[in-house]
Amino acid sequence: MSAPTLSKADFQSAQETRWCPGCGDYSILAAVQGFMPELGIPPERIVFVTGIGCAGRFSYYMNTYGMHAIHGRAPAIATGLAASRDDLSVWIVSGDGDALSIGGNHLIHALRRNVPVKILLFNNRIYGLTKGQASPTSELGKVTKSTPRGNIDPPVDVVSLALGAGATFVARTVDRDKQHLPDMLRAAAEHRGTALVEILQNCPVFNDNAFDHVAEKDQAPDNRISLVHGEPIVFGADGERCVVQRPGGGVEIATTASVDRASIIVHDAHADDPSLGFALSQLGDMSTGPVPLGIFRAVDSPPWGDGLVTAARDAHGDVGTEELDALFNAGDTWTVA
Repeated sequence: MSAPTLSKADFQSAQETRWCPGCGDYSILAAVQGFMPELGIPPERIVFVTGIGCAGRFSYYMNTYGMHAIHGRAPAIATGLAASRDDLSVWIVSGDGDALSIGGNHLIHALRRNVPVKILLFNNRIYGLTKGQASPTSELGKVTKSTPRGNIDPPVDVVSLALGAGATFVARTVDRDKQHLPDMLRAAAEHRGTALVEILQNCPVFNDNAFDHVAEKDQAPDNRISLVHGEPIVFGADGERCVVQRPGGGVEIATTASVDRASIIVHDAHADDPSLGFALSQLGDMSTGPVPLGIFRAVDSPPWGDGLVTAARDAHGDVGTEELDALFNAGDTWTVA
């Protein structure tokens, strides 16, 4: 019997979608729902775990299994799920505040363990649901309700953090790009370990136009450094700028006409050494551009817990209530009055 053909409608829940008008989350939701049928996995075998914040609503709008977790704990819950149900496709949706403040510890450990989950990190550089406070990714000097004299904390760079934690797949894209965003989702889905996709997302109420320099058609060509594996890193409307090795280490932007073509860096997303990806993540300016977009790193490595479920079943069979009770009460126990 052949598998049923899936469509976008199969992944759209009956819940009314409610974000602020113009929110980038609408674009991301449409892209994810439109991409899901390509996986060939029925909705009942897909799980979306979300944290707190505007992005936390995502699980309600997907016609899959899902859980709206507590603040910052989506990676911890998803790790437990991946460890016990290797037959499921597990996705995490989290915002920059949820994932990088109280959830930073959980995110780092999910990445370093290479847990087989896909993480979509919506970055609008602001706390949206709690009404416009500075987030971990807010730029220096940002005036918000919590930083009326300007933000004094340097922003967290999502890609740099992920690469520093040893992530095996890291990518960056933009909410409004109907081609690039699905391409990054496909690549993440094909990766067998942890895949993190940072999605630059517009918040029209509290941080409007934050990423216009990479999203708007009249600005994007000059400000998007496209990372394509095996291709020279050249950008600009006419390819007038490029990325070259900086004397003494690191990378820098140069004028294409002023350098030898052989000196232009050819992107290698599959290199075991993450140093090139990290150097590229430090390039440019997230506020004004240029900004590297694409896959920074994609290396194959055995995922955490690979074969764990099968090994447990072979050793113990299907564990029932009695076996769990015996396990919980094994060894020394105490009664606290």
